[in-house]
Amino acid sequence: MRDSAEHPVSELLTPEARTTLDGSGYGSWRRLATADAVSLAFGFPYPDSFRLDRLRESIETVLASEGRQALQYGGGEYADLLESAVRNRATARGIDPDETAVLLTNGATHAVDSVCRAFLEPGDVVAVERPTFMGSLTVFRNFGVEIEELPVDDAGLDVDALADRLHARRAAGDPIPKLLYTITDFQNPTGTTLSRKGRERLLALADEFDFAVVEDGAYTDLRYEGETVPPLAALDDAGRVIRVESFAKTIAPGVRLGWLVAAEPIRDAIDALAAGGANTFTRSVIGHYCDAGHLEASLPPLREAYAARRDRLLDALERHMPASATWTDPDGGFFVWVELDESVDTDDRLDDAIDAGVTYLPGSMFYADPDAGSNALRLSFSYADPDAFDDAIAALATVVD
Repeated sequence: MRDSAEHPVSELLTPEARTTLDGSGYGSWRRLATADAVSLAFGFPYPDSFRLDRLRESIETVLASEGRQALQYGGGEYADLLESAVRNRATARGIDPDETAVLLTNGATHAVDSVCRAFLEPGDVVAVERPTFMGSLTVFRNFGVEIEELPVDDAGLDVDALADRLHARRAAGDPIPKLLYTITDFQNPTGTTLSRKGRERLLALADEFDFAVVEDGAYTDLRYEGETVPPLAALDDAGRVIRVESFAKTIAPGVRLGWLVAAEPIRDAIDALAAGGANTFTRSVIGHYCDAGHLEASLPPLREAYAARRDRLLDALERHMPASATWTDPDGGFFVWVELDESVDTDDRLDDAIDAGVTYLPGSMFYADPDAGSNALRLSFSYADPDAFDDAIAALATVVD
């Protein structure tokens, strides 16, 4: 087979695409996907969380009542109901329905990509948390931007560090970030949550330095304890926040439905440039699912189940991990972030961990800087059988000690 780097049209690819030809960025994913081990790597919902009975009911209702419309371009009434359901959820979070508009997308990453199409040009600056979700880093890299990484502490994004960087850039005559991307609730990968005080100061900085904020709320519905903090979009009086959410964690990733909420002119500009057509049938099914109250009814048992999983994982970490290890204690979401002795390289130890019967994601995957995060790893408690957590963490401890 011809080497991909030698393919006759490979030189026609963009510089960003050419960097993927050697496949080095996917090595860990391939190993993890095929590993015969307890999977603490991927942030997948556990299979029994999918309400197959309610989804089947919604499918059958849509097909029986408006099947031909639902399967056509544009869809029918149930597809329209989905936008209303999303709007109602935003309003319930305190987001002003008179000042914002909804855009349905084919998942949250599609929403982030659509924002980038409307805002970014090669050479622009995007500020992100350090570490942050690797999928969003990939999207930003595709647009040829400079990525400015900002530290995360126990209270989420370090807004003091952001202020220092912004002032330093202004003093040096360097460009100010056009977008700041933040996961405000139960951040992926650290599980931390940005405080209300931090959110308010972030918005003040956005006004002072004139940048937009992409708020990723993928895990907001999955709070297990502690007080709810209003979204940035609910605290925003200037229309600078674009809030992104999806049904991946609360209904199922396979429905591939997300949305964004933004000021109407911004929503319209993003919509005009967004790629990809609407999956009208899926929108119809989930429109019925939400309208029938199935989503709201599913959330309390989901939160209870994930809280129990988190507690099992934290207990196992406490029992087995070396004294030099530290980890986060999230109030929600799917993830625990573990930091190990500086001598430990979690990329190098991954094969040993797989052989020992457990998988994780190396910390380096969550940084724009390829040399960062080598002594950290992310564990997900969302997918694997919690009865396997204790043995899995015991095996991990032998590998990283």
